[in-house]
Amino acid sequence: MDCKSWGSGDIGFLCIIVLSLIHVSLGAKVRHFKWEVEYMYGAPDCQEHVVMGINGQFPGPTIRAKAGDTIVVDLTNKLHTEGVVIHWHGIRQLGTPWADGTASISQCAINPGETFEYRFKVDRPGTYFYHGHYGMQRSAGLYGSLIVDMADGEKEPFHYDAEFNLLLSDWWHKSVHEQEVGLSSNPFRWIGEPQSLLINGRGQYNCSLAAKFSNSSISQCKFKGSEKCAPQVLKVRPNKTYRLRIASTTALASLNLAIEGHKMVVVEADGNHVQPFAVNDLDIYSGESYSVLLKTDQNPYKNYWVSIGVRGRDPKTNQALTLLSYSATPASKLPTTQPPVTPRWDDYNHSKAFTKSIYALMGSPQPPKTYDRRIILLNTQNRVNGFVKWAINNVSLVLPSTPYLGSIKFGLNNAFDQKSPPDNYDSSYDIMKPAPNQNTTQGSGVYSITLNTTVDVILQNANALAKDVSEIHPWHLHGHDFWVLGYGEGKFKDGDEKIFNLKNPPLRNTAVIFPFGWTALRFVADNPGVWAFHCHIEPHLHMGMGVIFAQGVHRVGQIPKEALACGLTGNKQN
Repeated sequence: MDCKSWGSGDIGFLCIIVLSLIHVSLGAKVRHFKWEVEYMYGAPDCQEHVVMGINGQFPGPTIRAKAGDTIVVDLTNKLHTEGVVIHWHGIRQLGTPWADGTASISQCAINPGETFEYRFKVDRPGTYFYHGHYGMQRSAGLYGSLIVDMADGEKEPFHYDAEFNLLLSDWWHKSVHEQEVGLSSNPFRWIGEPQSLLINGRGQYNCSLAAKFSNSSISQCKFKGSEKCAPQVLKVRPNKTYRLRIASTTALASLNLAIEGHKMVVVEADGNHVQPFAVNDLDIYSGESYSVLLKTDQNPYKNYWVSIGVRGRDPKTNQALTLLSYSATPASKLPTTQPPVTPRWDDYNHSKAFTKSIYALMGSPQPPKTYDRRIILLNTQNRVNGFVKWAINNVSLVLPSTPYLGSIKFGLNNAFDQKSPPDNYDSSYDIMKPAPNQNTTQGSGVYSITLNTTVDVILQNANALAKDVSEIHPWHLHGHDFWVLGYGEGKFKDGDEKIFNLKNPPLRNTAVIFPFGWTALRFVADNPGVWAFHCHIEPHLHMGMGVIFAQGVHRVGQIPKEALACGLTGNKQN
């Protein structure tokens, strides 16, 4: 089959996609997993607390597959008193929108004692992860890595000798249930900054591997006979190239990663290849993933610090540290140098310089030149009857008891608000000041998008309730990747589209908006289903910072009855 005869337009592109799918499906496997989710005791940062685990593991088991494989996870809820779902972050769920793992959106929460089968295809290679998407269970530790390798016969556009996987997270000693109560209280009780940062579920609270370089008086961490919180050392051989897969499932913290004495070359972002570029350190926001290449070309008789620090918030959390240890040097030998210093938390120019250096690799899909619909989403902090909330275009999202996918599919119009949220906000609104009227409303309305149309989304940041405060927000889109067309300062206005990058914008599933700025995205609504689009900071979503996109739901095939056995759809199916 020769795609040249199909032409160079959309039909020719469709031919390429079909051939790719056929090629990927050859030799594809079905990979089965049986998981039980339950609370258990653990010590992620050397302090014993209750964590949420899978099959007795925290973080959960790593899924490894090849592009084209089908993943089947039989998930049993053993939490006893609460529901659970798992979202497969970055997997588009083409043809399986009910497997997206979003409670009240794509499915009902899995009740205690019940088992739900997630079955979906991983169609593209990349660095992904999974996490809870019900309440604030991600904060409780319900997460793990999902790595998709190239299909048999395919090669990455870069060479490496071996790889490491780094799953980054933050950790609180206060339970998520107590955090949720505080966020929903009047007066408002913020969750505070995390006690620890974790690398692959391991951190050290109130102690430091590099204590002599910190304010801590503790000489060195004591692991109390347990290695479960001891850092995982990256053991390397000299003169090799290593791929580091880095993903952030943090609930709050934006992070910066640096490796002493070594540059990193960024080659992948959110499962998409990018033009390689070298950095001394990289910023990573909640929901993002990267691959970087590291050459072990330094003195092999030394060890080197790997440091993770907080960005975007005034840090009250110590750096997470581990070691890059050359094979000729014992891992127990600590460096005599100071760990890399994390850039100042509010040095946004540093953050923007990194983010704006990311371009799609040559040959990547290009965005449509024009859009069919533009939605401008104003992010504000507000109050509802005195309770602090986040709102989008003056609507704070509340999720219905009946999953949107079922209620739209079966025409249950009384299951959620039928009034669509606004596509824009009042042009007189001053984003640089707190809102003159701090009150907002709550709603469960949906943005209905025509299937196969091109949508531009402008994320507009603004001042929060406090004067001169505007926070970083990483936004994640389910069911799609989008092109990041550009960033800007202040309020987005007519004419700003002149600076859009339509030549080689990166494809991502998560993008950040900087304080008092805007970010422009473009995506094609080509995946029938109902999809969340929300801030990936856990408490912000809990407080209403998200929207719902629905498209082509009439084209969705038969939905497993277990996905909709609650609310009005449960009655519909009985």
